Amino acid sequence: MNMHLWLEQALKWLIAVGPKVVVTVILTLIALRASRSLSDRFLSAFKKAKPEMEMQKRADTLSSLMRYVATVIIIVVSSIMILDEFGIDIGPILAAAGIVGLAVGFGAQHLVQDVISGFFILIEDQIRVGDIVQIAGKSGLVERVNLRMTTLRDLSGNVHFVRNGQIDVVTNMTKEYSYYVFDISISYREDIEEVTAIIKEIDEQMRNDPQFKDFILEPIDVLGLDKFADSAIIIRARVKTKPIRQWKVAREFNRRLKKEFDERKIEMPYPHLMLYMGQDKKGDSAPLNVSLTGKSEHLSE
Repeated sequence: MNMHLWLEQALKWLIAVGPKVVVTVILTLIALRASRSLSDRFLSAFKKAKPEMEMQKRADTLSSLMRYVATVIIIVVSSIMILDEFGIDIGPILAAAGIVGLAVGFGAQHLVQDVISGFFILIEDQIRVGDIVQIAGKSGLVERVNLRMTTLRDLSGNVHFVRNGQIDVVTNMTKEYSYYVFDISISYREDIEEVTAIIKEIDEQMRNDPQFKDFILEPIDVLGLDKFADSAIIIRARVKTKPIRQWKVAREFNRRLKKEFDERKIEMPYPHLMLYMGQDKKGDSAPLNVSLTGKSEHLSE
């Protein structure tokens, strides 16, 4: 009899509350899908209005954060509504959640630090998806940024997960524009003015090349003779490019420079070694065998 009465009460409860819970769940799913659709449309319109690469990077970075925040808010609100339909007083739950959250905050200081650091990183636009950065001793392409963690992928394909709280210094190598610095070594006997002219000629060729002209923003800046090394003099120059394009431009520039140096007989130096014959205590030189090859007539003279 008690079982029959319980089943009857459960059926009445399901009839009264069940449809509301189902409607709430359906509305939650619709809201989640709508938030993602609105986010995509907003970002798409933003990219069309501001097609610059830098603005698109920032839009891609903020998109994941917007979706994450919207998802959390929708799920929290729907959960509260469902608990209310079940007749559960959410007041004590919220109070307990506040106390637990405070306790967790003291125990999870690293998590709080990560979230706060991630917030300022995103607000100050320090890192965007698609940037190449160096943070916490790791460098690579930024694949994801959220409030807690930044994900990098390096040149070897390794993925690095860096907590935002560990980021003290951000080195962004692809923000707005990039530079590539060349240290060009030539022999001491070479003419610096001639080499400088060759560098500028190659730069002009690349700025007129359809494959590279859109990547190079300004003519190359030849800074001049930078230092005297042991076996070479070093000429420093730099080229300004679009973000992430500096390495592609530099590799092609180096290839053309080597080819031009070979054609014009410009010596690219290598280490030189000078030998001195040793002596024993009596002052006698150590034996040295020398073999000469070539025309003997020069020796006879």
